[in-house]
Amino acid sequence: MLNEERRRAILEILRREGRVLVADLARHFRTSQVTIRKDLETLHAQGRAHRTHGGALPAQASALEDPTLKQKEKLHRKEKLQIAAAAARMVMEGQVVILDSGTTTTAIALALRNRKNLTIVTNAVNIAAELAGSAVEVILTGGTLRKNSFSLVGPIAEETLHRLNADILFLGVDGFDVHYGLSTPNLLEAKVNRAMIEVARVTVAVCDSSKFGRRTLSAIAPPTAVHHLITDRGIPKSDLAALKKTGIQVTLV
Repeated sequence: MLNEERRRAILEILRREGRVLVADLARHFRTSQVTIRKDLETLHAQGRAHRTHGGALPAQASALEDPTLKQKEKLHRKEKLQIAAAAARMVMEGQVVILDSGTTTTAIALALRNRKNLTIVTNAVNIAAELAGSAVEVILTGGTLRKNSFSLVGPIAEETLHRLNADILFLGVDGFDVHYGLSTPNLLEAKVNRAMIEVARVTVAVCDSSKFGRRTLSAIAPPTAVHHLITDRGIPKSDLAALKKTGIQVTLV
């Protein structure tokens, strides 16, 4: 097989499966891992794939991509509303709930806004605004504003969180690789997310299936930090099986 033929075949596998691994491709094409790495580096340089540690992702799934909240709102809206409804059913009266920034967690906030005797802690300015005037008590962490996500990050946000305790955290992520864990494009956001995990009794990852197989810039936590996952039925079967094997409870909507 010629180099270009093999690279086209790699792109087809990438399009079909959403990610590729060097070791798997080497076995598939019966060639060395060195050759496959060169193929992936060439495809990356051409802008046809995004090279990651151990493999590659589709070109549009860049680890540095940090879309705005408005851009994210347009994606997978139906799935996000279904995930939000399932998340709201997990919340009981009298609980303290943490919501991180993001469109899925914003949908959860809207699903909870008419609840009584509920406290929501968030680092998202837009979520606090959505809940203003509702029956829910809101605690905003404070911190430095990120314009892309309307989230508050930095030492002030982290310090506030470390002084609190919460019953449940709903954590939205930009990437969920079942081997690597949860990730986000922003380093400061990742640090705030880790503080949230530390102070919550239960961590629930909430993300649509497009996030699986993606690794963005900054690691938040390994999959073992998650107690429960709510996602849609588009999640790859191999990822679903791997998560269940680790003991994570999964709700499909």
